[in-house]
Amino acid sequence: MLNKEGNKYTVIYAAVMVIIVAMALAFTAETLRERQNRNAEIDKKMQLLRSIKVASTANNAEELFRTYITSSYIITSAGERTDGDAFSINREIEKEVRKPANERKLPVYEATVDGTKKYIIPLYGAGLWGPVWGYVSLNSDRNTVYGATFGHKGETPGLGAEIETESFSSRFSGKHLLRDGKFTSIAVVKSGQTQGDVDCVDGISGGTITSQGVSAMLKNCLQPYEAFLKVEN
Repeated sequence: MLNKEGNKYTVIYAAVMVIIVAMALAFTAETLRERQNRNAEIDKKMQLLRSIKVASTANNAEELFRTYITSSYIITSAGERTDGDAFSINREIEKEVRKPANERKLPVYEATVDGTKKYIIPLYGAGLWGPVWGYVSLNSDRNTVYGATFGHKGETPGLGAEIETESFSSRFSGKHLLRDGKFTSIAVVKSGQTQGDVDCVDGISGGTITSQGVSAMLKNCLQPYEAFLKVEN
């Protein structure tokens, strides 16, 4: 029998407790992972729906998603459909956007709103303090923005974090990605400024770097879709 006052007992006891706690934590993490993944998917569906101006909650997002989202697929930078699941790629979008444009798998969602077709494209980029992301929905012409939504991980409240607000995202409605058949993106600029022939929206006052991050994200994520955007319907 071990001496409970001895060092050997203390070491063995500590080792056993560490193993027990580690096993408990591993079990808890595994148990919660499925719920966490499900919550993350529901959140993405809510964001997708916001981009087509459909409000949803965690309770009805999946039902509304099935109602409005009619199709999803993957395309190449040449505009051709390829194998893959749009939602799976969307989960790893931060990895995809780091690849060269011609190597990316590009998710597209199709929706029907008030009897008209919309195309939704996911976005991912960098803000001031961390990642920013969003979705842009396009009218059936694949050029005019119907709606948009944006999110962030750690932008400054009252400044860069304002990209999450409807007052910012609504500025994109009616803007164009193509001019004279050429991809131009949409620039986020200081209030009242313009940028050549590019459609512009006013950035966030006091959130210059975050606004620039959104502008760069739009160009980086949407340019690989140029061939797809130019397809006549």
